[in-house]
Amino acid sequence: MIKNHLLIAAFTLVSQALPAQQTLTLQQCIDYALENNPNIKSARAGVDASQAKVGEYLSSGLPQLTAAADLGDNFVIPTTFVPAQIFDPGAPEGALAPVQFGTKYTGRASIDLQQMIFSGSYFVGLKAARTYTELSRREQAATEIDLVANIKKAYYSVLVNKERNELVKKNYQRLDSLLRQTRIMYENGFAEKIDVNRIQVQFNNISQAIKTSATALDISLKLLKFQMGMPVNEPLTLADDLQTIHFEALREDFSSNFSYHNRIEYSQLEINKALVGLDIKNTRVQYLPSLDFYGSYGASYGTAVFSNFVAFGENWRTFGVYGLRINMPIFDGMRKSKIIQQKKSQMRQVENAQQLLKSRIDLEQAQYSLEFENNLTALKAQEENMKLAEEVYNVAVLKYQQGVGSNIEVIDADAAFKEAQTNYFTALYDALISTVDLEKAYGKIVVPTTKK
Repeated sequence: MIKNHLLIAAFTLVSQALPAQQTLTLQQCIDYALENNPNIKSARAGVDASQAKVGEYLSSGLPQLTAAADLGDNFVIPTTFVPAQIFDPGAPEGALAPVQFGTKYTGRASIDLQQMIFSGSYFVGLKAARTYTELSRREQAATEIDLVANIKKAYYSVLVNKERNELVKKNYQRLDSLLRQTRIMYENGFAEKIDVNRIQVQFNNISQAIKTSATALDISLKLLKFQMGMPVNEPLTLADDLQTIHFEALREDFSSNFSYHNRIEYSQLEINKALVGLDIKNTRVQYLPSLDFYGSYGASYGTAVFSNFVAFGENWRTFGVYGLRINMPIFDGMRKSKIIQQKKSQMRQVENAQQLLKSRIDLEQAQYSLEFENNLTALKAQEENMKLAEEVYNVAVLKYQQGVGSNIEVIDADAAFKEAQTNYFTALYDALISTVDLEKAYGKIVVPTTKK
């Protein structure tokens, strides 16, 4: 009984130590990646930083209250020359007497307040800071869209490699059975040694192909986990399979209701254009005056004896002042005018970039639409070829077993069958990838940031 309890406890500990197997759909992999991918985290931090920047700029328009204190030792008191007759009426006309004004020790403490009342640059700058935050969100969305596209491609790659690996295993079983049958035929005098050797070569090749296929599957799965931000050694199983993908359903008219604004790159340029416009506006409002309120209240003292500073009272004399300060720009050497010219040139650059992007989007849509149609056509053809090649192989094996066909026919049919399988999986992968490229070209990949 004790032994059984120990075994149960040990099994429980081992089970807890092993990482839990996760079975995820494509959408779950995307959701996981949007939370854990390091690039997404960095983009999200960029948005947080831009929002904090808005708060920083906003605070500059709030009251600025500071306290200051200083203590000075005038070890050389400045000397001023005054007419000597002030102290000695009998002094010659024009004679000067040196006089030192001040005390050896001086102290001052004050509280100062400054409040902006009007500044055109402040309000324009605040709007620009908020617009920059929106640009950061667009950059985050662009990162998310690229990630979703990469996750889809990596997920499809695993599915294709998984099915390819299963088919290679079936090829192994098929050749293993054929090799056994051929050896029996050879032992019974119905086949030659060279027939066995030919199939043995094919069997050896398929044995290596199993290892290669398994490695490709493992690498593609690790790549998917890397894109997701998941530890590559953590167990992961895909819930979807290729049978759930219906290519005909993807053959929708993407061009209907399409707008260039659907592409995140275009919306980024729109925000850049708005920022340049705000820069121009900010430079123009700098021709306007700015108005500030200021105030200060404090106390000062001077003495020849340092210890007198501690006797705060009538020895310290208070002071206070408040008022308005206006700054009126008059002439800056045409500096602001030249800045506006620069910004207008930048505006034209952004507009040119928009036109170039439109042309590139049109090209991408035309290219990926053609590739999608061609890949679907190729996929259907290769799927049919694979079925025909399998039929040819089965007939060749049957003829060989019945003694009316040759071993060479079987080898050739096997090679053609495996080539057809390779072509099919290549066409399948190309078709899957083209669906992702087409979705991205038409701005159909929707991520959480673009929904806000």
